[in-house]
Amino acid sequence: MAPFGAIFADKLFRLLGSSQSPLLVDVRVDEDVEADPFLLPTAVRRDYRTVERWATEIKSPVVVICQKGRKLSEGVAAHLRLQGISAEILEGGTLGWAEAGLPCVPLARLPIHTGGTLWVTRHRPKIDRIACPWLIRRFVDPFARFLFVSPSEVDAVAERFDGLPFDMEGGFWSHRGELCTFDTMLAEFGLETPALQTLARIVRAADTNRLDLAPEAAGLLAVSLGLSRLHANDLQQLEQGLVIYDALYRWARDAMDEKHDWIVRGPRSEGKP
Repeated sequence: MAPFGAIFADKLFRLLGSSQSPLLVDVRVDEDVEADPFLLPTAVRRDYRTVERWATEIKSPVVVICQKGRKLSEGVAAHLRLQGISAEILEGGTLGWAEAGLPCVPLARLPIHTGGTLWVTRHRPKIDRIACPWLIRRFVDPFARFLFVSPSEVDAVAERFDGLPFDMEGGFWSHRGELCTFDTMLAEFGLETPALQTLARIVRAADTNRLDLAPEAAGLLAVSLGLSRLHANDLQQLEQGLVIYDALYRWARDAMDEKHDWIVRGPRSEGKP
């Protein structure tokens, strides 16, 4: 059992990718980050010395992270509670997370952008261009923003507005051989967990019309095309599409062996088997 006001790494990881995921705030000093240039999935960096300033921007439960889970995270969490914010610390800090073998996102892949990373892609998304924003929002940057523009203008818009083009032929964040952009992001962000790899296979099968790769792919393709017909606004379509991938991820993580029957089962709480 974790100490009062703390959460163990394995339980925190199970909360990621869900609607119950807290905001992760990394308050390590620069020297510790330079020695270990990674962030926990979805973590944002903040200066512990200015906690009273940035605390006013926080509206959700928080897990505070430092190198060892001691004075910095304890102090910041206490300050946040003083502001009426629910705050826990990560037991063992980033060192404990690494020892548990849990995924970390390399800082080199995360350009700094005020208000969250900015991503640019073609308008009228179907599969990969919904799946990738879901992955970024749920496991990389919860404040990420997405611009959907004319295909001919993606690169120019990304350059002018300091964004990252994705799912464009020949780009870094794009298909590689038979793999989709979703696969590329899993590899580059260090997120190749079993559940996400299962989801990647379904996305790849649906996005490349190789429905034999995964029996679930035909359903994802049908739902994705239907969702595209329902929404003329790409951002509205994205928000609705995120729910589809929330459900697919939770199935891939927890329910692949379950069959449909007449037994009534209530939803399980996050963080519990």
